[in-house]
Amino acid sequence: MNKRKVGANKEMLAAAFLEKQGVTILERNYRNRSGEIDLIGRDGEYLVFCEVKYRRNAEMGHPEEAVGYAKQRQICRVADYYRCTRGLPARTAVRYDVIAIEGEQVRWVKNAFPHYS
Repeated sequence: MNKRKVGANKEMLAAAFLEKQGVTILERNYRNRSGEIDLIGRDGEYLVFCEVKYRRNAEMGHPEEAVGYAKQRQICRVADYYRCTRGLPARTAVRYDVIAIEGEQVRWVKNAFPHYS
């Protein structure tokens, strides 16, 4: 299986996991010029922007460690654009999460990083 298919399958797994936890998925693979956000959802009062990372095992590090500062900034820029184009107020509660999939284990890292301008 190629990397894109694996990635798509893991994103579907992550979306199903979040939905079981009560998150409403609003968008999948939202893209604009600045980049892409894997999943956008609503968790209670929060608009949640999720990055999904997968590793077969921890040999190359844990999946959540792959969301570095540059990727975090990119996600924030895409999220800002999303909120602007949807007419959401600046006071909208926002959270940036990471769904880390390692082998068959799924970890949900809430508030994985702050908002970067």
